[in-house]
Amino acid sequence: MADDLSLNPTRDDFSALLDESLGGRDLMEGQVVHGKVVAIEKDFAIVDVGLKTEGRVPLKEFGPGEDGKAPLKPGDTVEVFLERVENAMGEAVISREKARREEAWTRLEAVYEQNQPVNGVIVGRVKGGFTVDLGGASAFLPGSQVDIRPVRDVGPLMGREQPFAILKMDRPRGNIVVSRRAILEEARAEQRTELVSQLQEGEVREGVVKNITDYGAFVDLGGIDGLLHVTDMSWKRVSHPSQVLAVGDTVKVQIVKINPETQRISLGMKQLQSDPWDGVEAKYPVGAKFKGRITNITDYGAFVELEAGVEGLVHVSEMSWTKKNVHPGKIVSTSQEVEVVVLDVDASKRRISLGLKQAMANPWEAFLEAHPIGSTVEGEVKNATEFGLFIGLDSDIDGMVHLSDLDWTVSGEEAIARYNKGDMVKARVLDVDVEKERISLGIKQLAGDPMQGDSYRKGQTVTCTVTEITSGGIEVKFGEDDAPMTAFIRKSDLSRDRADQRPERFAVGDRVDAQITNVDKAARRVSLSIKSLEMAEEKEAIEQFGSSDSGASLGDILGAALREKAQKE
Repeated sequence: MADDLSLNPTRDDFSALLDESLGGRDLMEGQVVHGKVVAIEKDFAIVDVGLKTEGRVPLKEFGPGEDGKAPLKPGDTVEVFLERVENAMGEAVISREKARREEAWTRLEAVYEQNQPVNGVIVGRVKGGFTVDLGGASAFLPGSQVDIRPVRDVGPLMGREQPFAILKMDRPRGNIVVSRRAILEEARAEQRTELVSQLQEGEVREGVVKNITDYGAFVDLGGIDGLLHVTDMSWKRVSHPSQVLAVGDTVKVQIVKINPETQRISLGMKQLQSDPWDGVEAKYPVGAKFKGRITNITDYGAFVELEAGVEGLVHVSEMSWTKKNVHPGKIVSTSQEVEVVVLDVDASKRRISLGLKQAMANPWEAFLEAHPIGSTVEGEVKNATEFGLFIGLDSDIDGMVHLSDLDWTVSGEEAIARYNKGDMVKARVLDVDVEKERISLGIKQLAGDPMQGDSYRKGQTVTCTVTEITSGGIEVKFGEDDAPMTAFIRKSDLSRDRADQRPERFAVGDRVDAQITNVDKAARRVSLSIKSLEMAEEKEAIEQFGSSDSGASLGDILGAALREKAQKE
């Protein structure tokens, strides 16, 4: 059969023989194959990879030989990577370097699947990190994965074999990302777990301050760090940990709390000292006065240190008797020594309420003592409002004159228009309410009440001064100068004779007599009439000197009456 094929091969027979001869070549390309060194030519090794194919590999890819000898000799079997079965020159394209890389990738993939560390060497620096040789495969080490904390000098770590964790592998792209930090964190976690198991809450240990932050300090307890919070450094207020500690200090601390899940350790220094709040209610009874120092000022008040570790709050409302709605910083300053009074103590909440103004004299009590009700005071008009005047008094306190207490005779709106800000006025003290911090004053009370008693009676004759003339009558004033009364005499009451009921026959400043026809004390109103006075005088004259039937004329009667009145005056 073979002879027949060799003598007369068909096209199909030739194709079958060719496939048999070259079969598997495509499957071998891109793989690592075993080859045999057939010759050494200068710097190359001639390797037979089978299938009647030979390739050339640089000797440097095999590395240096032992004891200075050549790394290879004819007859040695080696593994090479077959890139192409045949190139343009009919030679196989093979590489020992790529074979080693493929071996490394296969080995690393197995390690990656088992989540195991791999040894490598940092060989160079690239953008964003470093290059690591993993025994034939090159990997990328990001700068953030070099160490747990930032490393300034990586020189000591380069060229030294050390373990790495494989974070990511992408064989088609040839990318491997590794981490040295993961190995260190794992080792530290194991060490931390072992050390934490040896610690107990409440235990006292010595440690070294490693780092200081705004919120506390980290203390090394011998391989494991604990946080000493700023609030646990001292019973007294600490603004910043650097006020108490410095890096490198050896301190004695108590283990306050251990979190088994996060393995965080909370430390305390003040717990080793006696609590100054013990028995604080007995030391600082309510109502007692003490001296203290301002330690902190806020928008709502100021903190006063009574002793180391014991602070009380003076609320802004308890800082001054007279300064309202003022920032505490405008009343006191930090480190200032002040006298305060204890207002309330809550030992369970570690709070003490203090009063600054209570340590000073109450200005309203002092005012009442110096100016009892009924006394006269003098002050400056600070403000005029729709309901009265505010008068500045002693010790920066104000008194108020209500509209109704400005004048006896005119309306409050009319009376308040007479006063301007800055005017100096006198007033009488009407009332002092110490609790409500109010002082009531009166200006009209200085003149006395003209309506009080029986000063004015119906039928009484008074002498008036004309102050204003209108079409309907005249405005007059009468009475004492310090307590004048005003009244309006209507046109019909100006005279008995209709012809003389003319307001224009009077002039401002004229003095006229009139009779009081009505007194309304509730409305503080007095009604006057010249007409009624004339009629009363006529009646009196008739009764005294005769009647109209006696033969005497009215002129004679009135003339005699007027002459008698003039003689009496």
